[in-house]
Amino acid sequence: MTAQAPPAVAVPAPRPGEEPTPLDRYRTFTQAVLAKCTGDPGARIALRSGVGKNLDSVPRMHQVIAHLVPQNAPDDTQRAYYAVAAMIAEQARRAPAAAGADDTAPAEETTEPAPSAETDPTGQDSKPGGGRDYGTSLGASFALAVVRSPGHERKMRRGTAESRLNLLCKQGVPGVHRHLPASIRYLRSLDVPVDWARLLQDLIGWQRHSGRITRRWLQDFYRQLLEEERRLRDQGDRQEPEIPDGA
Repeated sequence: MTAQAPPAVAVPAPRPGEEPTPLDRYRTFTQAVLAKCTGDPGARIALRSGVGKNLDSVPRMHQVIAHLVPQNAPDDTQRAYYAVAAMIAEQARRAPAAAGADDTAPAEETTEPAPSAETDPTGQDSKPGGGRDYGTSLGASFALAVVRSPGHERKMRRGTAESRLNLLCKQGVPGVHRHLPASIRYLRSLDVPVDWARLLQDLIGWQRHSGRITRRWLQDFYRQLLEEERRLRDQGDRQEPEIPDGA
């Protein structure tokens, strides 16, 4: 099946005189990978071959993205680049799963949600004025999978989302790379967007900052669920009929 071009992603350009942040550079990388996947089926297949594999087992990927990965970067950093590129390629090959389809079926549309101005737990993305462009965490994506709008027929059970997210949060570098592809497939099968650039930065920082990264994932997850509960409660209060006087 031929992959369709993903929707355009609104990526804010640095202001004049402003240096690109690491997250800006990661977005440049992920968009380059998206372009290769949608424009070159052979490149997409080569990148997809690296899903869940380590750097020594992905010979077909080098010709496609070696020039996009920083030279002399540590192995953990290179592995993060390759892992994210492979997952992008895997999700660019099929149409979104229909209701009732296999939960592990990948989705074709591959996009990144618009970034939000929030605090980066690794302290890497400083912006002028003290703000930081964090992007959208994986925890926020899991929350969205639970609280999909009525137009989306399939959702992720809250218990399933909690189990998958907590499993990822307990992993070291090898473990997070081993378990992440299955969770990404599940999210994309529900048509939940993944911020690939944010995920790339989190994987690069996992060795040193996993505690702060996973704390952010969990905070984002539970904050969004709480916001949804409040929204539904407020909606119910507005719809409750008034009782006439003397009834």
